[in-house]
Amino acid sequence: MRSSDRNSGGNRNPRGGGGDRPRDADRRGGADRRGDGRSGDGRSADARRGEGQSQRPKGTPRPEERRYDVGSTGQSGANKPGGMPRTKPGSNKPTGNRGRKPVPARPRELDAQIEERNRERHSKPQIKTPKTFPGAEQEGERLQKVLARAGMGSRRACEELIEQHRVEVNGRIVTEQGLRVDVDHDEVKVDGLTVATQSYLFFALNKPAGVVSTMEDPDGRQCLGDYVTNRETRLFHVGRLDTETEGLILLTNHGELAHRLTHPRYGVQKTYLAAIQGPLPRDLGKQLKSGIELEDGWARADHFRVVQNTGKNYLVEVTLHEGRKHIVRRMLSEAGFPVDKLVRTSFGPIPLGDQKSGWLRRLTNTEVGMLMHEVEL
Repeated sequence: MRSSDRNSGGNRNPRGGGGDRPRDADRRGGADRRGDGRSGDGRSADARRGEGQSQRPKGTPRPEERRYDVGSTGQSGANKPGGMPRTKPGSNKPTGNRGRKPVPARPRELDAQIEERNRERHSKPQIKTPKTFPGAEQEGERLQKVLARAGMGSRRACEELIEQHRVEVNGRIVTEQGLRVDVDHDEVKVDGLTVATQSYLFFALNKPAGVVSTMEDPDGRQCLGDYVTNRETRLFHVGRLDTETEGLILLTNHGELAHRLTHPRYGVQKTYLAAIQGPLPRDLGKQLKSGIELEDGWARADHFRVVQNTGKNYLVEVTLHEGRKHIVRRMLSEAGFPVDKLVRTSFGPIPLGDQKSGWLRRLTNTEVGMLMHEVEL
């Protein structure tokens, strides 16, 4: 029986026998040291450690549950609302901040003062409104915006005009930015020329022969209105040209300017080129300047010169400020030289230039200013 037990490894030990127990215990202890970590009662070392941990005092947090964060006021998690108090092992009394007393909360008045101080420190500085002329602080539009809308350039370019002291309002040179103007009553000038501050339109048309100088023709003939049918604003012509006369005619929606340009009081000059047959006497220009008597009164030319002469064909230039119907044709015909072809080449300071027949172009701001200066607007 003993030999069989020895051969089986000695794992079975009868309760009554005691001769081999120490050797068997040593053998079991050696097995524990060799490696699987199990004790004599079959439990592992982890189980024994868990048993030891389960006996810690109640209410003591585990190491992973403890909070060591520190708030902005210097308080630890133990002193902050909702924080986990620290305790000593085996004690239920919180230790606080390493034995220090909790930091008292700041008064509400102090928090309000700090918040107000921070708000003042980080708030944007108050923008000072630019100085303007008396009575124009909040009324009207800014001058640079009005100039930009009138076509004087971008707002930045208009501000540069103001900085260069080239803009005047009601006869006073503007020296500071931010002036507000009333486009209906204030007079704005740039370099001495009036600027059309409202939504006015000014066009120059090279009228072909055969076009009637009206905006609408009940007989269905070609008229001036056919060239501006795509305009939403109603335009009207400044003065007239007879059907067979070609050349420059102005179109606008500025009623006062159109009235003054055609009124004899302002004497706006118009220049014409006329093709006639010669020979011409040397005193023809003197006769026209002295005055030609017509059926409706005397008519005088302001200027006369011969532009071109080819045989009997003469091209003459006549300048006058009157606007009566067919005035140039009637004057030359009365002097004995009927007109074969007539073209108006300028209206006041606006020249026809190389503009093609039937073409419409918009007047520049400088040209509009010169027209207004011509009639004292």
